[in-house]
Amino acid sequence: MRILGISAFYHDSAAALVEDGRIVAAAQEERFSRRKHDPRFPRHAIDYCLAEAGCGPEAIDHVVFYDKPFLKFERLLETYLAFAPRGFRSFRMAIPLWIKEKLFQKRLLRDELRRFAPGVDWESRLLFAAHHASHAASAYYASPFDEAAVLTMDGVGEWATTSVAHGRGAALDMAREIHFPHSLGLLYSAFTYYTGFKVNSGEYKLMGLAPYGEPRYRQAILDHLIDLKEDGSFRLDQRYFDYCTGLTMTSPRFDELFGGPARRPEELLTQRHMDLAASIQAVLEEAVLRLTRALARDTGSRNLCLAGGVALNCVANGKVLRDGRFERVWIQPAAGDAGGALGAALAAWHQHLGHPREPSGGADRMRGAYLGPAFGDDEVARRLAACGARFERVDDGALLDRCVADLVAGKALGWFQGRMEFGPRALGARSILGDPRSPTMQKTLNLRIKYRESFRPFAPAVLREDVADWFELDADSPYMLLVADVVRRRRRAMTAAEEALFGIEKLNVPRSEIPAVTHVDYSARVQTVHRDTNPRFHALLSRFKAATGCPVLVNTSFNVRGEPIVGSPEDAFRCFMGSDIETLAIGNCLLAKEAQDPALKVDYKNAFELD
Repeated sequence: MRILGISAFYHDSAAALVEDGRIVAAAQEERFSRRKHDPRFPRHAIDYCLAEAGCGPEAIDHVVFYDKPFLKFERLLETYLAFAPRGFRSFRMAIPLWIKEKLFQKRLLRDELRRFAPGVDWESRLLFAAHHASHAASAYYASPFDEAAVLTMDGVGEWATTSVAHGRGAALDMAREIHFPHSLGLLYSAFTYYTGFKVNSGEYKLMGLAPYGEPRYRQAILDHLIDLKEDGSFRLDQRYFDYCTGLTMTSPRFDELFGGPARRPEELLTQRHMDLAASIQAVLEEAVLRLTRALARDTGSRNLCLAGGVALNCVANGKVLRDGRFERVWIQPAAGDAGGALGAALAAWHQHLGHPREPSGGADRMRGAYLGPAFGDDEVARRLAACGARFERVDDGALLDRCVADLVAGKALGWFQGRMEFGPRALGARSILGDPRSPTMQKTLNLRIKYRESFRPFAPAVLREDVADWFELDADSPYMLLVADVVRRRRRAMTAAEEALFGIEKLNVPRSEIPAVTHVDYSARVQTVHRDTNPRFHALLSRFKAATGCPVLVNTSFNVRGEPIVGSPEDAFRCFMGSDIETLAIGNCLLAKEAQDPALKVDYKNAFELD
């Protein structure tokens, strides 16, 4: 039996296909459309999922949408009525769209599906799952656990913003919810907006900025914005926000409390902005820790699953693991709305259809999150030749040797191998790699290759067997969703003058033996690389370790700022020719920048809308 899950019409549209309970394929629409966070119906992602399953649309038994649009419409109406007459302008703008499209989303979905197979009775095959139920299912059913507590935190689904559940076998029971407008995700997004970053995109920038500041506003947030209870439940004072009825996230009262208007995008970052980032990060971590401690106490479980956009806050996740209330923590790699497509399909298989959950054997069911398209070497060569690329086809050993030699020489390596990752992180399939020992690599990658803000940190990819020798972590972190500190013996002691530096001045001070992946607070967003899920990336790291003694590489997504991660060989070649990446390995095809036709170089720096 084949079940197609879909998320769409808000942000990060995606499709996922589950066959007899096994995850066959999953991908975000943005990787095909080249429109970041593409919210449109995921027709390209569906085409891919069907191709990967080797079937046509008529072979799909059920299509499951990841939330319930009518309940969202109910929330919209009730919110405007509760705040009336405030927000009439926003109401007037939103209601026509909701009545035209979203209230009748079932018909819209049916019409879109008819484009794939006009003769299929899609009406009888279409199901809807609650938004938070989709998130919870994506975390629990894909996890390695046969029993677990499940915590979902995001902006808002239909009504829920935070929910807890308990999974046992095939059962997943939703226990409690916190409802809109009280939301940790929206609280964090309010500060994302206020510090000049884009909501639903720039939250990870706010997290990366936090270590440069001091949490000077933490108590002001707790005193005025959020009433946080001991068990993690909370309420937000809506006088400081404008997301219920207005066109911005924050109100004039918010500006007054924090000393001025919101920062404009691309305006110079000041110490105040860094302190605001540190403050909201501290409050979020405290709220999440209170929630997880209460959940551990109430369920008695030693396993925790996390999903929802807030679960992408890897700093908070690392603190939950170190807190020790749960022995094991597993986070859905596509924790945001894209993962809802997968969760909806899994929920239909286990809950709607009542199928049991097979034992996992200790491994999760995501298979490293490598669930997207792959390209064989012959197809890669054909596509590259059509682009005018100049390349060599080499065997596996030569590919690894030459890539390692270039990395040791300080070059940036575009690494396009195997199936594409599902979720927002590049995990060694669509990555840009570098030598973490280089004190200039972070600045080089940020400014000359990614074209993005200099403060943004990079993640280390490390051999799983060596992780505890380099980081204060001895657990699996295959999805780059846990932060841990570099071990003390690898750190570099700061001089008195360096300790006295403030804010962004700290950026260029090497902190450890691997400065390119060590943040200013000695932390790193760790990815453990496993031989069984990504043997070629594991082999590259092993070869780099043999050459240098270091089993770590800088791993960042293969794109420039504002661009979706590359999805095809053509995307990879364009990015290669539009940036300062020096070497590109696509399968066994190897490209050197100096060998390319200079006429094919493109101006990539301003090709995409800023994120």
